[in-house]
Amino acid sequence: TLFVSAPARRHFSIVAVVYRLHNLFGPSPSVAKIRGHPLPFTGGVFPRTIQGKTRRKGLLREAFERPVHKSWRKIKNMVHWSPFVMSFKKKYPWIQLAGHAGSFKAAANGRILKKHCESEQRCLDRLMNDVLKPYVPAYHGDVVKDGERYNQMEDLLAEFDSPCVMDCKMGVRTYLEEELIKARKKPSLRKDMYQKMIEVDPDAPTEEENVLRAVTKPRYMQWRETISSTATLGFRIEGIKKEDGTVNRDFKKTRTKEQVMEAFSEFTRGNRNVLNSYLNRLKGIRATLETSPFFKCHEVIGSSLLFIHDKQEQAKVWMIDFGKTTPLPEGQVLQHNVPWVEGNREDGYLWGLDNLIQILTELSQREELH
Repeated sequence: TLFVSAPARRHFSIVAVVYRLHNLFGPSPSVAKIRGHPLPFTGGVFPRTIQGKTRRKGLLREAFERPVHKSWRKIKNMVHWSPFVMSFKKKYPWIQLAGHAGSFKAAANGRILKKHCESEQRCLDRLMNDVLKPYVPAYHGDVVKDGERYNQMEDLLAEFDSPCVMDCKMGVRTYLEEELIKARKKPSLRKDMYQKMIEVDPDAPTEEENVLRAVTKPRYMQWRETISSTATLGFRIEGIKKEDGTVNRDFKKTRTKEQVMEAFSEFTRGNRNVLNSYLNRLKGIRATLETSPFFKCHEVIGSSLLFIHDKQEQAKVWMIDFGKTTPLPEGQVLQHNVPWVEGNREDGYLWGLDNLIQILTELSQREELH
């Protein structure tokens, strides 16, 4: 039996944790230095020697009571961060679904960091005191990491095992009215937007645009919304991540109700329990939006519903992305389910949500589901 001091026991526990991480995540050619003593992690057996000496009580005490070196701090950081970083890299291809690559960083304690956005921070602050709180990521304030400012939010994927994820962009437009007005003031020709247009639909440009091989930003912004179900259903699928990590963003021309239904059927693999869980969650969001003071007085643009489920049939939907959600002037409210006419600021969020609920309701009633 080895008798070591309480501090030594704590250090020994950390060594054991590091070694367990090694076994979990595979061998490494690197050597971890514990308080100045190199411990080569090889072979799957806990090292019986320290620098070639027998592991006796005195040597352990000597090893654990030496001054802390920088390498030990590195290992403590590895213990603190590595499991989440591994998980983050494995689980978070979904951030590419709506063009978020580069906007997120790993954090600890079931949280993630998203690049700071003043308008999103204001929205999240208000939502933490609104009836919609159960349907949005918990917000834990802003932090500075590596010289950059981030909003610190709940990791929505933490409770799921190899989750499947879908991002649905809500509303009849994904641009603010002020963005359209600003673009019209300086309608410069954009060759990059012309290229994006012909990649989706070679017949979309006019004769003049084909000659110029460029389009204006207002033209592109409005055209983009017409090619997908944003215009026909009030929402569109931005992307899907499957449980194996593969990402599909090829939904730019998914426009009809039947096409959307087919995408959801493939996403859920026809699982009735998952579909019903999604449906119940959407109905809960719909009822809560009706009573939300926040929702009444905000123009919700570019916001998404994030669908998450796993092989255990856990399934939830969350409202995310509030960077373009803007408050209305004092005393003004929106209906969220009437047509948008430039100047009325209507976003069509409820119209899109109602269509989404109807589609999932019809899908959940199919006989071939399992």
